[in-house]
Amino acid sequence: MAGTAGTPGTPRVLRAMNDRAALDLLLEHGPLSRTRIGKLTGLSKPTASQLLARLEAAGLVLAGGTTEGSPGPGAQLYEVNPAAAYAAGLDVTPDRVLAAVADVTGRTVGRYELPTPGRRPAAPVVQQVTDALDGAVKAAGLARADVHRLVIGTPGAFDPGTGRLRYASHLPGWHSPTLLDELAAALPMPVEYENDVNLAAVAEQRLGAARGHEDFVLLWNQEGLGAALVLGGRLHRGWTGGAGEVGFLPVPGAPLVRKVSRAGSGGFQELAGSQALPALARELGLTDLPPGPYHEAAAALVARAARTDDAPHRRLLQTYATRLATGLASLVSVLDPELVVLSGTALAAGGETLRDLVRDELEELAASRPRLVVGDVTDHPVLRGALESALATTRDEVFDTSR
Repeated sequence: MAGTAGTPGTPRVLRAMNDRAALDLLLEHGPLSRTRIGKLTGLSKPTASQLLARLEAAGLVLAGGTTEGSPGPGAQLYEVNPAAAYAAGLDVTPDRVLAAVADVTGRTVGRYELPTPGRRPAAPVVQQVTDALDGAVKAAGLARADVHRLVIGTPGAFDPGTGRLRYASHLPGWHSPTLLDELAAALPMPVEYENDVNLAAVAEQRLGAARGHEDFVLLWNQEGLGAALVLGGRLHRGWTGGAGEVGFLPVPGAPLVRKVSRAGSGGFQELAGSQALPALARELGLTDLPPGPYHEAAAALVARAARTDDAPHRRLLQTYATRLATGLASLVSVLDPELVVLSGTALAAGGETLRDLVRDELEELAASRPRLVVGDVTDHPVLRGALESALATTRDEVFDTSR
């Protein structure tokens, strides 16, 4: 029937499938010639030419330079049009809102950081979000209406049943029951919300240490301790969005925390969270503690312990590894993942030295043997994951030529 999106097997759908395959190849490999696109897709030269003409007319590809280094005139090169669409991401913490805009190729074209210090927000959350987004949009030389989609990463998770933020009592101003409606009214583009650790896992799955892995756990330790669970290639969020809130996990070696929703903490957080590391260092006789907020001090302590070969620092790193493995053993025993990614500043600071200690401890505590790696995405992984998530949906919509 004319005007429909197409039926599987019809010429329109087959053309759209070829179009998307070519666009994905251009994203992966960069500028390609018509001949190269034909070889990679299996299309004939005339069909590849028609495809590129169609995509160029739709504003999805651009004819750029030419090939070099071979006899005769160079072949025309084609690339994805970066301005075909833009997507944005926000990384929200109690101290700041970090925003970025990327073009459809994934290149970040604008970034802005809005400080939000204090226990009470100086401005309403809706204003914080729009100000941060507008700052990144302005840095990119764009307008707010140019952004196709926005993904916001926060601690905790928005309950799909109530729309209220859970597991993040430390994030002031974000708990209003009408907040999501207010944000939808204030922003002209579709908005999605995701847990910050889940977005770090998206970044590692798309760009980093978890590429090619369908089942993995990402353990995160920064301001808080959390995990992301990827099963069958998909994030597992749970019934209320709280899957992976392992900071609340009761573990041996830590007091049993009751009413964890009020306390905002639990056994694993108290045992191995960043805030426990300075106290542990003092217990082990280390007095020259790094200054700054606890999570920064924790990362500095772990980094120093990983490179300092004296007894107190070795004990600090070994004890930290044992505490981490104590909680990880529960996750590994239940989920049996192929891979465990260690991420967040307090884990990344320990590098391979900490990774090896955690692996050795985990082999003693869990029956399965997942591979442990340190995360590769270290430059604002939550923000990068938000952009990757927004770009994935944006590309699905913009690159669909069947409509």
